[in-house]
Amino acid sequence: MNRREFLAASAALAAAGLDPVEAAAGGIPKRALGKTGAKLSIIGYGGIVAMGADQAAADRSVREAFDRGVNYYDVAPSYGNGEAEEKLGPALVGLRQKAFLACKTAARDRAGARAELDRSLRRLRTDHFDLYQLHALTSMADVDKALGSGGAIETLQEAKRSGQVRFLGFSAHSVEAALAAMERFPFDTILFPFNWVCFAEGDFGPQVLKATEARGMGCLALKAMAYRPWQPGADRAYPKCWYEPLADPAMAARALRFTLSEPITAALPPGDERLFRLALAVAERYKPLSRTERTALLAEAAGTEPIFRQKPA
Repeated sequence: MNRREFLAASAALAAAGLDPVEAAAGGIPKRALGKTGAKLSIIGYGGIVAMGADQAAADRSVREAFDRGVNYYDVAPSYGNGEAEEKLGPALVGLRQKAFLACKTAARDRAGARAELDRSLRRLRTDHFDLYQLHALTSMADVDKALGSGGAIETLQEAKRSGQVRFLGFSAHSVEAALAAMERFPFDTILFPFNWVCFAEGDFGPQVLKATEARGMGCLALKAMAYRPWQPGADRAYPKCWYEPLADPAMAARALRFTLSEPITAALPPGDERLFRLALAVAERYKPLSRTERTALLAEAAGTEPIFRQKPA
């Protein structure tokens, strides 16, 4: 973010009651992660932020986030074909013992998950992950394979028993897959797209939150600052986002506050560094949406195409 962008963002945040300068002194709040005993910053650092940067820039980005109160870092081997892991590992040297590091496997079988886990540990220069997750469960076939006999879940359980992993979780991109995974295994956490437009126009998310609350699971959010699918001919100014993000600082702040006003521990902002910095500023001055603000925001979503939608029963 250059100086002009920073000043514009600061003005818009101030108009929304969120002053990034005042925020820096207060730091980013932390919340309990379900029943794990861990406390995470309400904003996490997604490894995609480091992609495309040289190592020195990635180091600075991670260090700045840490100094501002971020202790939650999340990555996956699929991000940039391993580049995110390769950048994040060195950047966390000296910080690892104070960081909560989450990683994932997209493998659905036991052997594939073991290979990914071992490679991720090497790339990230660590002997354990605080959280290891099944990545992007989307279909019932994903759930059946990953949680069945010979599935990836067996590697996750072995890793937890051996001390390579502290907690087990999953990410999902469908309500059906998320609810089924929770029914079949006592996961510690879920990482899911909790987004205002998806709530209002896609009936996507509320039922998952209800199920996590009933189980006392730690709830982590994706896509809080998403708006809608990219429109035809749109200037895709944020190439790391497959969807159109909320770039207006005041609107992005309201959307992020919406997600963090739900029973959610932390949110992972988009991988674009400009949007990540915006999320940090919001988190440093976080306050929940009032009921009136929440109702108004959901009303504004009317007619907007959500990036995820619940399938008809």
